[in-house]
Amino acid sequence: MEEARRVLARLERIETLDRQRAQPGDLLAELRALLTEAEAWARAEHTVPEEATDAVERCREMLCRPETAVGNSGRTLLA
Repeated sequence: MEEARRVLARLERIETLDRQRAQPGDLLAELRALLTEAEAWARAEHTVPEEATDAVERCREMLCRPETAVGNSGRTLLA
């Protein structure tokens, strides 16, 4: 249950940062942390649907791509 609360709290922080037009790097850091917390939640549930596992892996792949890092233009896939 605590894992679920962490995920929900992280989502709220991400929404707040988005509304405040935070820097893309700040949002990306929160998204990476969300991924870690979502994985912990899934492990705690002990019965993780294959779709959830696949979704987490796709998110991890996207967040690890070079184009998601802040480049010279300061833009990411998020902005």
